[in-house]
Amino acid sequence: MMNMLEEAIIYATVMHQGKVRKIGNRTFILHPMEVAQILSTMTDDMEVITAGILHDIVEDTDGTLKEIEDRFGKRVAYLVSSESEQKYPDEDKKSTWKRRKEASLLVLKNSSDIGIKMLWLADKLSNIRSLAGEFSAHGEKIWQMLNQSDPELQKWYYQSIAEMLELSLNKTGAFKEFIKHINFIWPGTFDSEKGRYKKYKEVSTEGCKLIGRGAKGDVYRYNDELVIKVFNQNNTYRDVEREIALSRKAFILGVPTAISFGIVSVGDRYGAMYELVDSETVSSLVAKNPGQADSYAKIMSELAHTIHGIKVSDQDEFPDALERLKSYVRGGLAKEDEKTAEKCIELINGLAADTLIHGDFHTGNVFMQNGEPLLIDMDRLSRGNPLIEISDLYYFYVVLGENDPAVVEDFMGFSYQTAGKFFESFLKCYMGTEDQGVLSETIEKASLIGYVRMVNKLWKKGAPSGADRDVADRYMEKIRGLLGKYDMLAK
Repeated sequence: MMNMLEEAIIYATVMHQGKVRKIGNRTFILHPMEVAQILSTMTDDMEVITAGILHDIVEDTDGTLKEIEDRFGKRVAYLVSSESEQKYPDEDKKSTWKRRKEASLLVLKNSSDIGIKMLWLADKLSNIRSLAGEFSAHGEKIWQMLNQSDPELQKWYYQSIAEMLELSLNKTGAFKEFIKHINFIWPGTFDSEKGRYKKYKEVSTEGCKLIGRGAKGDVYRYNDELVIKVFNQNNTYRDVEREIALSRKAFILGVPTAISFGIVSVGDRYGAMYELVDSETVSSLVAKNPGQADSYAKIMSELAHTIHGIKVSDQDEFPDALERLKSYVRGGLAKEDEKTAEKCIELINGLAADTLIHGDFHTGNVFMQNGEPLLIDMDRLSRGNPLIEISDLYYFYVVLGENDPAVVEDFMGFSYQTAGKFFESFLKCYMGTEDQGVLSETIEKASLIGYVRMVNKLWKKGAPSGADRDVADRYMEKIRGLLGKYDMLAK
């Protein structure tokens, strides 16, 4: 009786019969055979190696995932699906290239299965071996042979893959060779050290207290002197390096911030270590002393004034915060109502400013050390109107809990009621007024952005339905009402 791998070889040979590869004009079956051979240097998992033989069946033949599942099992089909790009039968392959690659990269980025990562590495290594050979022989002429003729976009694709695989697979010879070929075709893309195994210090957060939680990851108290931010699995080392670089830049500009002194690995995730002796997050302190919320709101408002008192320009290379807000509009509001989205974009464009803002400003990202606040989580540091910062706070402390208060309570560590009180105190301190008219207008403008952000959050799971549909409709009604009331957000 044939084993799984033998059956896969026969099946793939029949399905790919008569086909040749675009690069090198080689018989097609040689490519999946090479992928399987590369995989065999990384694993003895027969399902992963079998998926290597079958990875192009769905994309390049009339074979289906159902057929693969019936013959080789669910996991093999699952692995193959990660390498099967969405087809657009009515559109030219060249016109859909970027769209297809972006969608497939999301699959890789969000995957926790090491088999998928190995399969991707083996496939792309086989591809870039052929590409490097043709590049050596024919130079820049090779790009005209491909569905994507722009070498910079090809570089973006291969570089993105390498960055997503680095932490998991940089011990393998396959990864080292992959980096070598990328640097041959696009010199200087990676530091030469990337072609060798870089051993990050390995640490564990087992038994460590979770002291903060954010969009990018979780923060743990590692010991009496150190805290560690563990980034989500879909963050690459480049994301971590960028955040550390922004922290240093912010420190030089006068922002009180903790500086990371290095990247570590925490299982299959990256971490950044910070020296924060005898410190606690403001969230933790408010949770312990909710009656002191006003005092901590005052500290946060003074910190916000420090940040917003710093003027920056294009030359400082901080991103424009408006782009983040526009992504919220495109991600949800535009799918609900294009005209409403257009009007919202017009208002957002009026928030252009040369003011530094943190972009993720909340009590979980501020530590108190010796009575002084220190910021962490600087990956959204940008330039924009301070109203954007206020809208972020309103989103975190009010909007997120309007439908379910437990969401805010879980995120911040204290009650929704305390969160609301904290925001009100912060706003009064920040604006230096008790005038309810002024405060209400600011809250309404901030809530508009917060509601847009919430609609985007709902659409991240796909078109809202059921209870989510009711929530989306409610926020859309609020957004339309506010858009009808204000023709500008900034003063």
